[in-house]
Amino acid sequence: MTTYETTPDAPDHVRRHRRRAAAASTVGTAIEWYDFFLYGTAAALVFPHVFFPGHAGYTGVLASFGTQFVGFAARPLGAAVFGHIGDRVGRRSTLVTTLVLMGVSTFLIGLLPGYDTLGPAAPVLLVLLRVVQGVGVGGEWGGSVLMSMEWGSRRRRGLMASWPQLGVPLGLLASTGMVKLMTAATGDHFGSWGWRVPFLASVVLIGIGLYVRLKVLESPAFAEVKRERVVVRRPVLSVLRNQPRAVLTSAFVRMSEQAPFYLFITFVLTYGTEKAGLAKADLLDDTLVAAAVGLVCVPFFGHLSDRFGRRLVYGIGIACVGLFAFPYYALLDTGRPGLVLLAIVLSLVFHGVQYGPQAALIAEGFGANVRYSGAGLGYQLASVVAGGPAPLIAAAILEHTGSSTWISWYIVGCCAAAMTALLLMPRPATASAAATTGPRGSTTADRADPASTGGEA
Repeated sequence: MTTYETTPDAPDHVRRHRRRAAAASTVGTAIEWYDFFLYGTAAALVFPHVFFPGHAGYTGVLASFGTQFVGFAARPLGAAVFGHIGDRVGRRSTLVTTLVLMGVSTFLIGLLPGYDTLGPAAPVLLVLLRVVQGVGVGGEWGGSVLMSMEWGSRRRRGLMASWPQLGVPLGLLASTGMVKLMTAATGDHFGSWGWRVPFLASVVLIGIGLYVRLKVLESPAFAEVKRERVVVRRPVLSVLRNQPRAVLTSAFVRMSEQAPFYLFITFVLTYGTEKAGLAKADLLDDTLVAAAVGLVCVPFFGHLSDRFGRRLVYGIGIACVGLFAFPYYALLDTGRPGLVLLAIVLSLVFHGVQYGPQAALIAEGFGANVRYSGAGLGYQLASVVAGGPAPLIAAAILEHTGSSTWISWYIVGCCAAAMTALLLMPRPATASAAATTGPRGSTTADRADPASTGGEA
C-alpha cells in the first residue's frame, strides 16, 4: 500500500483521487448534517407549535425534542446496517445510499402536514421520517471518514479524517443560514410554511452530493482487503466479539463532545429565548459566526493531533469543555450581545478541539476489514447516551429548577465520563492485535492495512 502514501513523487492520479475523496466526503457529510441540524433547529423553534399544539410551555418543547431523540436512537442501527455493507461491499456504494436516504426523508418532512391537518398521525409520521434520517446519518459518518482517511497518508490521518468532520460546521452554517434567511423572507409566515423551504431545498443539495460522490474510486485500504481476500463475513458481530472495549470507549469518549454540542447549538435556542430573553435572530447570527470559526478549528486541531498525538489534543478539549460549563451560561445570562457571542463561539471552539482529532482517534482502533462497522458503531452509540438525551435532560432540568446550574454540572459529568473512556481506550497497536485472525495466522487488520497502527504521533 505504499503506493498511496503522501510522498513528493506520488503519482498525479493518486493525489488527484486523494483530493477528490476528501472533497466528496466533506461535501456529502455537510449535506447530511445540514438535514440533521435543520431538524434540530426546527424542533426548537417550530415543531412544538406545528406538531404538538395541544402541549403548553416546556411540555411541547419536551415532546418536540423527544422526536429529535428518536433520530439519535436510530443512528446505531444505521451504523450497524451500513457498517456491515461498507465492510462487505465497499465504502463508495454505501455512501451513495446513505446520502439518498437522508435526502428523501428530509424532503418529505418539508411536505408533511401539521397536527391541524392530520391530527395525531402528523407527529407519528414525523417520528418515522426522523428515524429514517437517523439511520441515514448513522451509516454516513463511518464511510465518509474512512473514504478520506484511507486515501491519505498515515502520517496525516488526523488531518485527512478531519475533513469530513467539517460537515458539522458546514451543515450547521448552511442550515442556520437557511432558517435565518427564510425567517427574514417570510416573517410571520415562517411558522406556518416558511420553515418548509429549507427542508425542500435539500433535494437540490442531494443532487450535488451524488454528482461528487459518484466520481470517487473505492478507498485503497478496502481495495487491499478485497485483494487479500480477508473480507469478514459478519463484521459487526466480529468487532463486538473481539473488540468490545474499543467500541464502548469510542462511544463514551464522545460524552464531552456530543452532549454539550447539542446544548450549544440546539438547546441554546430554547434557553436563550425562553430564559435569557434573547432574540432568536441574534442567536442564529451568533451560531453562524461560531460555525464559521469551526471551519478553521476542526482541521487545525486534526493537524495538531498528527503532530502531538490524538489523546493529548482530545484530552485538552475535554478539559476545556468541562471548565467552560459554568462560564458559558453565565455569559448567556448577561444578555449582552458581545458576551453572548463570545459564549457561543468559544463553545464551538472547544468542541472543535475534540472533533478535529476524533475521527482518526476512533477509526484507528479498528482494522480495515471491520473499521466501518467498529468505528461507526462506537461513534453512533454515543447518540443514545450523549447527543440524543442532552436537550431533553437540559429542558427537564430547566423546567424543574429554573436555573442553568445543574445543566452545567451535567456537562461536567459528561466530561468526567469522557476522560475516563479516553484513558481506557485501547491504543491502535493493541486494537489491531485484537482483530480477527486471517489466513496463515496473521491478523486481518495488519494484512489489510499496514498503516493501522500508525495513529499516535
